[in-house]
Amino acid sequence: MSLLNELLADKLKERELNGNLRKLSCSRANVDFFSNDYLGLSTQGTLNKLIEETYTEAGGTGSTGSRLLSGNNTEAEALEQTIASFHHAEAALLYNSGYDANIGLIAAIALKHTTILYDELCHASIIDGVRLSITPNKYKFAHNDIADLSEKMTRYRDRGPIIVITESVFSMDGDTAHLELIAALCRVNDAQLIVDEAHATGVFGSKGQGLVAALGLEDQVFARVHTYGKAMGCHGAAVVGSQLLKQYLINYSRSFIYTTALPVHSIRAIACAYQYLSAPDFSAQPLHELIAYFRHCVTERNISGFVESMSPVQALITGSNESGIALATKLQAAGLQVKAILSPTVSAGAERLRVCLHSFNTTEQIDVLMNVLGS
Repeated sequence: MSLLNELLADKLKERELNGNLRKLSCSRANVDFFSNDYLGLSTQGTLNKLIEETYTEAGGTGSTGSRLLSGNNTEAEALEQTIASFHHAEAALLYNSGYDANIGLIAAIALKHTTILYDELCHASIIDGVRLSITPNKYKFAHNDIADLSEKMTRYRDRGPIIVITESVFSMDGDTAHLELIAALCRVNDAQLIVDEAHATGVFGSKGQGLVAALGLEDQVFARVHTYGKAMGCHGAAVVGSQLLKQYLINYSRSFIYTTALPVHSIRAIACAYQYLSAPDFSAQPLHELIAYFRHCVTERNISGFVESMSPVQALITGSNESGIALATKLQAAGLQVKAILSPTVSAGAERLRVCLHSFNTTEQIDVLMNVLGS
């Protein structure tokens, strides 16, 4: 075995000994409590049916190149106009994924003389975007801690423009950022706010526009990232903001410039997902009623360890990899698909079960889950 392979094997063995070796699995239990398909658009066939009804001709299997070369088309440009209008913004720019959008946005705008302040529990794509940026001024603030953010704004105010980054709904805890307070702080300190709406798109707002729109903060946020692999049931992402920002990203965002564009069939899937949200009869209220029932059961049965959350993501802290795996295995044996989130994905001691709720789940299924957790 070569020296490099020995090094890789040792690292994998270390993971295995720590009980956190990651493995791929195709197993599916009867009840989905683990996917991000919050509205059922992907797994329930809703989006496929809408695409078939909307388009009679095939959209092609590839885009043939980057959008600055051969990969641009009128459908992509029309979709960006739809996205901007839906989210009450001047402009939108499509990316191939939320990961691409975050690293492409942050690394492009965080220049040498800017300062980044980001919530310590931000997603890995945000952290990687921060790492890729050329500014030396990169600082975490304590999770959802307005006082800590304010103190850091004051401390670093002389180091150029400040960019504050947070998620509207945090992917691992399911709690929501104090967006109104953060936006007010940014306004006072002449800072620019970026909000990742990945787990709020399709879930919050009268038509699923996201938490920023639900709170009426569109004009106070520099950029929002909306991703389509979760409640929207397809793939891709968009950065929404000003026309100036869009033009800047087209010129400086490496994950936009140097990648093959989304194919037309992906563009159409996103367009149909927006069509679904825009329909007069669409409402996320049934999902929120199910979330409220879930929280009622947690309180009524006095099940401790759940993070406070009114989003589809409900996190039960187990405190170790071993206990998380054991509890997940117990739930899976009962026909409930729930996965344990282990360190180092989350910090040591914060290992958890990540329960995801969907509009297609039932109260009876939640009762089964609660019975297992309480047994």
